[in-house]
Amino acid sequence: MPIPGLVGVDVGTSSSKGVLVGPDGAILRSATRAHTVERPAPGHVEMDADVWWDELVEIVAELTADLAPGAARGADVPAGLEVAAVGVSGMGPCVLLTDEAGVPVRPAILYGVDTRATQQIEELDAALGRATILDRCGSALSSQAAGPKFAWVRQHEPATWARARRIFMPASYLAFRLTGAYVLDHHSASQSTPLYDPRTHHWIDEWVDVVAPGIELPELRWPGETAGVTRDPLAGIPAGTPVVAGTIDAWSEAVSVDATHVGDLMLMYGTTMFLVATVAEPLRSETMWSTVGAFPGTHNLAGGMATSGAITSWLRDLTGADYTDLLAQATASGPGANGLLMLPYLAGERTPVQDPDARGVLAGLTLSHTRGDLYRAALEATAFGVRHNVETLRTAGADTSRVVAVGGGTQGGLWTQVVSDVTGLTQVIPTRTIGASYGAARLAAGLVSDHEHEHEHPIDVTAWNPPARLVEPDPALRTTYDELYALYRDLYPATSAVVHALARRTTTDPTSLEGATA
Repeated sequence: MPIPGLVGVDVGTSSSKGVLVGPDGAILRSATRAHTVERPAPGHVEMDADVWWDELVEIVAELTADLAPGAARGADVPAGLEVAAVGVSGMGPCVLLTDEAGVPVRPAILYGVDTRATQQIEELDAALGRATILDRCGSALSSQAAGPKFAWVRQHEPATWARARRIFMPASYLAFRLTGAYVLDHHSASQSTPLYDPRTHHWIDEWVDVVAPGIELPELRWPGETAGVTRDPLAGIPAGTPVVAGTIDAWSEAVSVDATHVGDLMLMYGTTMFLVATVAEPLRSETMWSTVGAFPGTHNLAGGMATSGAITSWLRDLTGADYTDLLAQATASGPGANGLLMLPYLAGERTPVQDPDARGVLAGLTLSHTRGDLYRAALEATAFGVRHNVETLRTAGADTSRVVAVGGGTQGGLWTQVVSDVTGLTQVIPTRTIGASYGAARLAAGLVSDHEHEHEHPIDVTAWNPPARLVEPDPALRTTYDELYALYRDLYPATSAVVHALARRTTTDPTSLEGATA
């Protein structure tokens, strides 16, 4: 019998990644394609959807070329392995508008880092009622919500809107190009506020007519359900291979580390910091994002910082030092960064501040401070931001009894330790932290029928990614970080009027994340 292999591909902010995974969860191969986003105006962050598809094709070719019939196989792939299913995920919520044939009519507008639709948020709040939106959708409108961005295109690009018939996000667009199926997963739909009702799991038709008139809405599926099967062979993936509907990358990250149970909190260390708490019942929050989960019957309360790893990349480029040196110097700097305190709002801030005009602040700077102090202050700033988010989640009713960390930032050691010391949380670091592409492959594993492979090559995803280590807080630092966190919370209201005035004067785009790593 053939050995079932899984392919997972994820489109992120700064790169696309893919993995070829065996039935036991082992990553046999991985591939990455770096890319950049476009910023045609301040606060506008866009990307050409053709890049998503082209990179998927390149990644799949790299992962599976020698799996095609008759090809000589590499030693890293077991004899008999065949791609049995494909998983997809991507950044979001994004707004990609296409014509009725699925051809994009403009570049995709990206998630909360794109802050263009502030006026449309105000208009929709006035038209539909802010409290009504919160009650029905679970979340207030913000730069993260897809709905106001539809309204922005309709108002500012009427000729483009007149050609638009369908809406996609990166995962659903890849699934469409592979299968021809026009579907969107329930989780992504729940971030399309105010178009989706998370209690009924249906589109809100009367609000769709207000926000996105003339758009044919996609059929809704759960992320792990089949979107369709591949229409054509693609490298080593044969025609007729099932493809999942997929979902937004952070939720795929949570799947990758099995952080999808009530009480779980996933921390994603990447270009931005993302938090996903799984809760027993739908919660409402003015400043966080209430969504449905990756699986039927699950609910989440989530948050995201606008920058985290992006700040460390910025400091690396600014100082000319490499990460190894910066980490060593930050370690030597010690808790409190020798009197430096930073607000990490270098691209505005999403949750819980919800202020696109927030800016970074570095307080306490003297001539004696070093780049190690700056780097330590940046790590501590992101940790204070995590603590602010976690406290807000808990105030809204989320239990966070188990914390699982994922993403490239988990590898250095110091960053995760600082987060644990600041928050008091113990973090589980799983064996594999590659992230969303691995979660997409894990979703795809559910499409492989159990009975087909149950005798020789069973797939048991519960055994795929066991814990590798724990990061526990140092109790000796609790008082120090409690005092610094109180100062951190005071710093934003104390400086917001000044930074808002400065934001109005600048000609640079605060959302630029060039050079940042996912």
